[in-house]
Parts: sequence; structure tokens; C-alpha cells
Amino acid sequence: MRNDNSPPPPESGSTIDPHRPWFTRRSTLVVGVAALAPAALAGWVLTQAFAAGSGSDGQSHSAPLPASHSTLSPGHRDAKPGSTAGESATTSPGASTSSPAAAPAPAPAKGALAGRTVVVDPGHNAGNFEHTEEIDQQVDIGTNRKECDTTGTTTNAGYKEADFTLDVSLRLRAALEAQGAKVVLTHQADRPWGPCITERARIGNEAKADAVVSVHADGVSAGNRGFHIILPAKVKSGAADTAKIVEPSRQLGERIAGNFARTTGSAPANYLGSGTGLVVRDDLGGLNLSTQPKVFIECGNMRDAKDAAQLTSPEWRQKAAQGIADGIVGFLGG
Repeated sequence: MRNDNSPPPPESGSTIDPHRPWFTRRSTLVVGVAALAPAALAGWVLTQAFAAGSGSDGQSHSAPLPASHSTLSPGHRDAKPGSTAGESATTSPGASTSSPAAAPAPAPAKGALAGRTVVVDPGHNAGNFEHTEEIDQQVDIGTNRKECDTTGTTTNAGYKEADFTLDVSLRLRAALEAQGAKVVLTHQADRPWGPCITERARIGNEAKADAVVSVHADGVSAGNRGFHIILPAKVKSGAADTAKIVEPSRQLGERIAGNFARTTGSAPANYLGSGTGLVVRDDLGGLNLSTQPKVFIECGNMRDAKDAAQLTSPEWRQKAAQGIADGIVGFLGG
């Protein structure tokens, strides 16, 4: 490669005159060599500089800082903090050697119900049919005494209410957890019978639930169709005191009723509630003993063929769960 500091080549066709004296030709040669010497020296210096700054692989590296400016010991100036000899050097001289920052804490749960707790109570238990003596024991519900639990109803074809309520409750849990809620079930058919209505209420209270929903289906005569929401009455007797939950429970019930009808296409019950889908009762221990906003939902009538066709449909049960979930989200301000 031609150096930019080299003298230009002689013009084409020029020659040395052989008749000129020898010493004249030598003088001319000396002058030419003298002119070329500085350029050659400069080229040699540049060559050495590039050689000093290149590794064995031919890649260019920055020149090391003076020792007084380096934060790493000699021989490790280009090593990663914590790396061993022979590892690829990527840290530039003088770079910080502090340990990497600790991993950030996991992000909090996201969703409309993040930080909220919902208790879902699958009505009855399929095992209650084999444990009638246990579920018949009387418990105090504040206003009177009632059975610990009941078997629940069935469709005319034998599909149990307890199977229906557990299926919808599990779907409801999934929908609520997708919104960031912590969901507690009172049972998952993981016990032979029960729990008693008093224990069901206690589970919601101890969880300090923001909302509690007990899932059911009705068992009245054919021709009676539709869903309804049961709200707690104002009760103060014995262990029952619902004064603080009556109003928020009504708000919860209204939200669920509207969303349930819209999502499932089911109408409010035609046999009670005056078409509102809302009913107030003071004889249910699960409501009387609750200290948290709570409602029951009767999703339909298992003894009516048209309602039963919906209740036995997995697709409709998914809609039922979503409708209840949407009502809870609306109630909790999501």
C-alpha cells in the first residue's frame, strides 16, 4: 500500500543521464534517500502502534489506562467482575466492578380484583346422601335451629344439585382468579359430607372476604323457571347480627342478578321475587351468621325440563360462572 507521505513517483519516461558525473548521480541518490527516510520512519511507527493495539485474533482493543487510573488489578483489567482467567473480556478499563443489582421483587397480582378475597360456597355435598344422620344434626343459626346441611335436589334424570354447584364454583374460581382475586372454597367435595352451614359461614368470616357467594339450584315444581338471588334480612338474635352486611349484600346481589341475566340469557324467577330476581330471607344460617357481604344464588329450577337442560349443559354452566364473576367484579369496583 502506498504511504501518503511518500514522494510521488518519477514522471513516466524520465531516466538518469549516463554522461553525468558519478558523484552528481550519488548526490541525487543521497537526496532521494534522505527524502524517503522520514516517511519510512513514520510508517514504521504506525505499524508498531497498530501491532501493540491488536490481539492475537487481529481484533482491535483499547489501549490500557495508566495504572493510576485503573480500578482493576494488572492482568485483569479487561476481565468481567467475578470472571476467571481465560474468560472473554468485555468490561472496559475503569468500568464498575460492583455486583449486579438484585432481581426486582415479583410484580403484584394484576386485575380488577387484585388484593381482594372472595369466598365461594358450593351448596351441599354429593356425599350428604350417604351421611344423612350426620347432616341432620341441629345447629344454631341465631333465629332458630336447623339441620347442619341437606342433600340438595336433583334433576328428574338424577343430576345432583351438589354436582352442579361444585362444577359452577370451580369455574367461578377460575374466572375470579383471572381477575387477580384470592379465592377460598368452603369445600371441593374433598370431605365425605358437609360442611355444616355454621362452618360455611365461619369460613367466609375468618377469611375476611370482600364478598361471599353460595351457589345453588332450586327444586320446585315444573313450570317454575328462572334464577333468583337470596339476600340476608336484618337479623339480630343470638350469634346472628346482619346489620352491617344487609346493604352491601343487596348491592352484591343486584350486581350479580344483572350480569347473570345478561350473560346466561336466563330470566329472573317467575315464581317469586316479583320479577326482580331478588328475595330476602331470615331462615338461612349461611346468611344469618355471616359478618361479610354474602348472597345465595339459585341458578335455575332443576325440576323444570327447560331449566334442567341449561343446568346440565357445560357451556351454560360456564356462562353462569362468568355472569356471577362479572357481578362480583362490578360490586367490588373493578
